[in-house]
Amino acid sequence: MQLDILIPTYSRPAALAVTLTSLCAQTFRDFRVIISDQTESESVFESGEVQAVLRVLQAHGHEVQTHRHLPRRGMAEQRQFLLDQAIAPYILYLDDDLILEPWVVDRLLHLIQTEGCGFVGSAVIGLSFREDVRPWQQQVEFWEGSVAPEVVHPGTLQWQRYQLHNAANLWHVQQQLHLTPDQVRKYRVAWVSGCVLYDRPKLQSVGGFQFWEALPSQHCGEDVLAQLRVMAKYGGCGMMPSGVYHQELPTTIRDRKVDAPQVLL
Repeated sequence: MQLDILIPTYSRPAALAVTLTSLCAQTFRDFRVIISDQTESESVFESGEVQAVLRVLQAHGHEVQTHRHLPRRGMAEQRQFLLDQAIAPYILYLDDDLILEPWVVDRLLHLIQTEGCGFVGSAVIGLSFREDVRPWQQQVEFWEGSVAPEVVHPGTLQWQRYQLHNAANLWHVQQQLHLTPDQVRKYRVAWVSGCVLYDRPKLQSVGGFQFWEALPSQHCGEDVLAQLRVMAKYGGCGMMPSGVYHQELPTTIRDRKVDAPQVLL
């Protein structure tokens, strides 16, 4: 098994079903799906939509693991729990409200294996912003050589790269460059949210998400902090075209006063 796909979820059965459906269509087939639900009331796994898609994944030969992981101790602890279940050399953290093109997993794996870096991400695109063109947020720095370690901290010039991932900026850039899945390009990032493929031993070597104990249960930015640590030691990049779209639902993390990289870096 080359890949474990790790999905943290909370109170979003319909969105999760849509996300899982896009996994059914992936051209890359050698993966297992591990889902951790923290819904306090009725489990998302009792939803008819979710049950139906899980059956399709299993019919396609994919192993599926489902966990009820309570009580909630924050997203960092939830991500560490999922990491502890993984055994494959590569892990893909996938949010529960995305839609993936069929080629995404295959291209992410090919890129991380070619580069030998710590992570590769497909940033999510909000297509409701397709007519909202923001050229002042569309600067991109492509990697011309191999991906290399890079230190990025909040407040630095490199931190401003996050603007490329706002709204539909990435969509506009990849359309202008006429990029296709057969012609992916790697670019420098501050971080990538939503769909990030890691080399599992490399993520574990920098501690994974074990820093969860140093955070209150209400926090955000845990994925950012983990990526900054991996990037500093092994390098990381974004993949363009992305092929990942956001369902644009309201966030389930409403209290965002504690931002992990601001607190722990």
